[in-house]
Amino acid sequence: MLKSQEELLKKLSIEDLERANAYAKDLIGGLQIVRSFPQGVTIFGSARLPQDNKYCKMAYELGRLLAENRHAVVTGGGPGIMEAASHGAYEVGGRTIGFNITLAHEQFPNPYLTDCLTFEYFFARKVSLAMAAKVFVFFPGGFGTMDELSEILCLMQENKMPQMPVFLIGSDYWRGFDKMIGKMIALKLIGVKDTGIFRITNDMNEVVKAANKIGHPKVSENFYDGFREASAFAKT
Repeated sequence: MLKSQEELLKKLSIEDLERANAYAKDLIGGLQIVRSFPQGVTIFGSARLPQDNKYCKMAYELGRLLAENRHAVVTGGGPGIMEAASHGAYEVGGRTIGFNITLAHEQFPNPYLTDCLTFEYFFARKVSLAMAAKVFVFFPGGFGTMDELSEILCLMQENKMPQMPVFLIGSDYWRGFDKMIGKMIALKLIGVKDTGIFRITNDMNEVVKAANKIGHPKVSENFYDGFREASAFAKT
């Protein structure tokens, strides 16, 4: 049994230490950007959709509306939905943050970013995307989008992150997801109250109203600051 931190370090290989340092570098880089602006609206969605797709047009409109209301638009920094939302915000002078990642295909920074950082690790990127947000928006997407959605919902369900508005944009697309949620409730895999964590809508103004209601936090006052202590006994 290990007795000290020194003994633990002796058990680690050079590769372990190098990997840990790489994780830390990714996290620190992301958090430095997060700490440079008031929390905004993080938008998720597919990198594969063309800009003339109806969902990209909706993302463009949402990005524009958010920027006009002085909310930063945060995305994964790539093409598709991410580019559309960034484009809409960029064209009206908004701040558009892109947390990009190195992938074998499809992912490259779009040209409408005022701030951009490229990550090596998904988990560090997801931490940054979450900590940058006061509202979450999910457009149609594939495995990556579903991974991000399920993690956000799970963390809120378990009170592991602040409760923030979550919108799923595209009623026709998310109809199947809603049915799956109904099956989960029927089998008592989740509770009815868990459906209150997210809202399915086609109305971009609902997102803007939610962001406006929260307002513009100070750069120095991230919602995650002190959250552990504040939520320790919140779950009943």
